[in-house]
Amino acid sequence: MKFAVFAVTDGLQLRATGQIEGLGASATFSVTSAEEGLSDYGFHLSRGDTCHAEAVHAILLWLKQADADTRLTAVSHRVVHGGIDHLVPALIDDALVADLERLVPLAPLHQPHNLAGIRAARMAFPGAPQIACFDTSFHRNHPFVADTFALPRSYYDEGIRRYGFHGLSYEFIARRLRAYDPVLAHGRVIVAHLGNGASMCAMRDGRSVASTMGFTALDGLPMGTRCGQLDPGVVLYLMTEKGMDAAAITQLLYQHAGLKGLSGLSHDVRALQDSDSLAARDALAYFADRGRREIGGLAASLGGLDALVLTGGIGENAAPVRAAMLADLDWMGLHIDPEANQSNATIISRPTSRVQVLVFKTDEERMLAEHAAELVAL
Repeated sequence: MKFAVFAVTDGLQLRATGQIEGLGASATFSVTSAEEGLSDYGFHLSRGDTCHAEAVHAILLWLKQADADTRLTAVSHRVVHGGIDHLVPALIDDALVADLERLVPLAPLHQPHNLAGIRAARMAFPGAPQIACFDTSFHRNHPFVADTFALPRSYYDEGIRRYGFHGLSYEFIARRLRAYDPVLAHGRVIVAHLGNGASMCAMRDGRSVASTMGFTALDGLPMGTRCGQLDPGVVLYLMTEKGMDAAAITQLLYQHAGLKGLSGLSHDVRALQDSDSLAARDALAYFADRGRREIGGLAASLGGLDALVLTGGIGENAAPVRAAMLADLDWMGLHIDPEANQSNATIISRPTSRVQVLVFKTDEERMLAEHAAELVAL
């Protein structure tokens, strides 16, 4: 769970950023503030596993101790799923919360915790406007062929369609790319958000035209604990031959698949890279192979490729994973510079590469703050 505090002065000035890692286990809480630098607020190990509710409480307590709560102008929340109807950031009221509750089955790993954070913040700061920003909004203008499944049209009309996710990250990268190279930003660009959750987005003129994720955040690339692309026949087999019900299959596909399931070791790429286990190497190889295949598919949907941007914890930091994923793409004019890649340079492609490959740090928290500032006219 991440958070950030911005001061509304001349623009938005970052005052503090923090995160709680290791939820569901022995969590750690760290905050980096402009005044004090890095501080750690460790949870007592004797308390056992730390849940999302405790994490929210710890963040709210820190805000009160830092005296930030008395001057809060707005609170902005990332909401993973906005469904068909929520296309832009919105002020939160009881009706919106009830509507988002109905979308929980579409994002069971995220939506309940998003809503828990909203409820806690509304109680803690009743005088501050609360804003919901939807991770699906960025993808809502896809052409029909990129938005639908090959099912009867009535299912599409009722909302069974490809939504795409990580929209706040993609929106930030699109804005960053416009500032970095306006000409390139208007071209054919693939952005790869590679982290514990992973997806890719094809953009033309800074707008999403296709995404690897679909109806839920399970589709596309394999992830830390999620399966990624899967033949739906596997689910039918698990039901009919293994006797698994919906709850058991949900737990398998969301919690025990992906890199964790393949390796039998961890969902963390850093741990897999440090391991000499064959299963760990196989898991990373599968992740790279699926990524390479998705790059080819998205390039086809764009009719070519001018730039590839890598972001997210893996995309920004895991040079060996980047190298493996982008190997053997010379045929599409993409040539990696091994030294630039190893040093995590901004440009990791060779000067002769027709496709420019960039590494950008994403900032979803700033995107949330910008939307809040715009919505409440700060």
